[in-house]
Amino acid sequence: MSRCFLCLLFAAAALARAQTPAAAPADVPPYIAQLRVPPAYATPYQPAKPAEVTAVLGRILTYLEVASPVRVLDRDTQQPVADLSKLPKNAGFGRGDFLITSYEWGVTYAGMIHAAEATGDARYRDYVAQRLTAIAAVAKHLRANPAPANAADVPGAQRASALRNVLTPRSLDDSGAMAAGFIKASRAGIAPDELRPWIDNYLKWISKDQMRLADGTLARNRPLHNSLWLDDLYMSVPALAQMGVLTGEANYFDDAVKQVLQFSSRMFLPEKGLYRHGWIQEMEPHPAFHWARANGWAVVAMAELLSVLPENHAGRDEVLKLFRAHVAGLAATQGKTGLWHQLLDRNDSYLETSATAMFVYSIARGINRGWLDPLAYGPMVSLGWNAVAQQVNAKGQVENVCVGTGMGFDPAFYYYRPVSVYAAHGYGPVLLAGAEMITLFKGKGADANINDASLQFAPSPSRH
Repeated sequence: MSRCFLCLLFAAAALARAQTPAAAPADVPPYIAQLRVPPAYATPYQPAKPAEVTAVLGRILTYLEVASPVRVLDRDTQQPVADLSKLPKNAGFGRGDFLITSYEWGVTYAGMIHAAEATGDARYRDYVAQRLTAIAAVAKHLRANPAPANAADVPGAQRASALRNVLTPRSLDDSGAMAAGFIKASRAGIAPDELRPWIDNYLKWISKDQMRLADGTLARNRPLHNSLWLDDLYMSVPALAQMGVLTGEANYFDDAVKQVLQFSSRMFLPEKGLYRHGWIQEMEPHPAFHWARANGWAVVAMAELLSVLPENHAGRDEVLKLFRAHVAGLAATQGKTGLWHQLLDRNDSYLETSATAMFVYSIARGINRGWLDPLAYGPMVSLGWNAVAQQVNAKGQVENVCVGTGMGFDPAFYYYRPVSVYAAHGYGPVLLAGAEMITLFKGKGADANINDASLQFAPSPSRH
C-alpha cells in the first residue's frame, strides 16, 4: 500500500471524526440527544454584533489608508508636493495598490461616507476628504495648465493621462460612480465648492454625451454596437439620483427611473427574478448569463434610487416592484454558506464576495427603509454578512473577488474569471454592506433571536 494512499485514509478518518457528533450522556434519551447536537455550519449562524461588524470595517480602512495613499507628485521630478496651493506644472498622483479615481473607488468613497455615518468614526470621512480635495485641486490645476499638443513626445510630460477620466470623461465607467461619490461627499459637507465643477462635468457626460439607444437608454458600442451592460445601471442611476437631490431638478430623477425601467424591460427575466449581464440590440436570441456582480450593480442602483426618489414620483412604485422581484430572485439563489455564486443559477460556479456584499447592502437597506419584510429577508442577509466578513482577511484585504469582467456569451468566460485581493470591486461594497448591517442590528434587527434553532427577525409592522 502506497504512502500517499495511507495519508488519504488517515485524512478521511480524521474528517469523519470531525463530522461525527459528540456522544450524548448515557442518561439522555436518543430522541432528546439528537436535538442537542449543534449544526456544523460553514459560516457562523448567530447574527453579528455591531461591534463585530465595525471591527471588520476597521481592518479594511486600516489597509486602504496604506494601500491607496493620496500622494501628489511633480511628475517630471517624481518629488512629492506637500502644498496643494503650489502645484508644479506637471502635477499628478503617485501609484498605490489601487487607483483613487477609478469607478471602483467611487464606490469605495460612497462606502467610506456610509461607514462614517454608521460608526461615528471620523477616519472614514477623513479618508474621503483627503483624496477628493486633492483630486479636485490637481484637476483644477491641470485644466488651467493644459498639456501641450505634443505632450506625448516631450520626455516627462505625462499630463495627458493624469486625471484624464476626471477632466474629460469618455464613458460611464469614467463618470458615474465617481460622480455619485463626489455628490455624497459634497452633501456630507466635504469640499462642496471644490467638488461642484467636477460633479457638473461628470453629469454633463452622463446626461448629454454618453451614447444612447433611440429611446434614450444608455448604451455602449462595445463589444458590439448598441450594447447594454447591466453594470451601467450603477454607472448612471445613483449619480443621476444624487444630482436630483443636489439640484432639486426633477429631470435627473426622471432619467434615473427611465434607465431602470428600460434596462429591465430588456434584461430582467421575471421567471427567475434575475437580470442577464448583457443585451445586444441586433442579437437574436439574447443569451442570459446571470453574472452575480452585474446583478449586484443593478440591485444597488435600485436601492440607491429608492433611497432618494420622491415618494410621489410617478415611477417609484414600478421601481420598487422591480426591486422586490429582484430581491426575491436573489434570495432563491443564495448558497449554503451565505455567499452567492459567480453565475447565480449555476451552483458549480465559484462563490464570489463583491456580489454578495452588494446583495447584503441592498437587502439590508430594503429592510431598514421598510421596503422589505425583515421576517422574510433578515436571516438571509445576516448569514450573507457573516459570510462576507469571513472573506476579509487579517490584513484587511477582501478575498475571492472576481477581477474586472467584460461581457461574455458563453459560460466558460464567467466560470474562469480570476479572483484577486487587488480586484478593487470588493472594497466599496463591503464597506456599504457593513455600514448598513450596523444600522440593521441597531434597529429592526436588534431583537433578532434564535427560535427553534433558526434565526428569526421581528416582522415589519407596515410596508411603504
